[in-house]
Amino acid sequence: MIKRIVEVSSPARLSLANQQMVIDRQGQDTVTVPVEDLALLILDHQGIAHTQAVFSACWKRNVHVLLCDDKHLPGAVLLPLDSHSLQSRMMAQQIKLSEPARKRLWQAIIRAKINGQARTLQTAKRSAGPLLALAAKVRSGDPSNVEAQAARFYWQQLFGEDFRRGNDEEHLNGLLNYGYAIVRAACARALVGAGLHPSFGLHHHNQYNSFCLTDDLVEPLRPLVDLAVYHLGQNGLNEGLTKEHRQSLLEVLAQTCSIGNLRLPLMEALHHYAASLRKVMCGETQRLAIPEL
Repeated sequence: MIKRIVEVSSPARLSLANQQMVIDRQGQDTVTVPVEDLALLILDHQGIAHTQAVFSACWKRNVHVLLCDDKHLPGAVLLPLDSHSLQSRMMAQQIKLSEPARKRLWQAIIRAKINGQARTLQTAKRSAGPLLALAAKVRSGDPSNVEAQAARFYWQQLFGEDFRRGNDEEHLNGLLNYGYAIVRAACARALVGAGLHPSFGLHHHNQYNSFCLTDDLVEPLRPLVDLAVYHLGQNGLNEGLTKEHRQSLLEVLAQTCSIGNLRLPLMEALHHYAASLRKVMCGETQRLAIPEL
């Protein structure tokens, strides 16, 4: 069953009754949602209150809770630490993964990311040939940082020569950051469900980042968000992140993609992605299955 994503973006009180999350909003009908039907709960208003029972029910059923700041950007994630029967065994496998294996996995991830960027440019009717050539040059561990070379070409082609990532004045960056955060939370949920710990990364290793492995797995999925933001920008962006923008970006998780021989919504494909990584770490396979358009 495809799990639900619920966003609460107005003042509300959340409580639990008979394993149903109860959403009370002043002047509106009370809404109830079975906790077991949820995949992701997004709390996007400073006036939301909740009981501890709601969060307890969420982590027991591997429901991730995403908390947003006053600019609507996700800032924190609540996720379970014990949602797999072989959690300690899988963490041991992660820790002892060899450096050559880490580098081969990173090679596969960056190659998939650049190929995904090429597909995004092709869909946007932009030149993608140089990216396809760069993807073929990615070596184990990407020592030449082909990823950065591809990014310079990619962003200029997709959003124009004046676009700069990280520019807070650029509305496009706010949309990109929101979309990436949503996919990041969904990836973290899939990793925990597969018994993997999101802190032990393949390439990312910042000691202050609790989601290094999550950030590794997000990389080839970024072009899916980029394409959604590109389409939103076609009508012009005269304001920041609106409710309509957020709704459109949430739909990225429902977008159908390919993984192996399957066609699945991205939210479901992420579980296959995480399971594939687990199999590589356990020596059951050598090829990482990555979702793609």
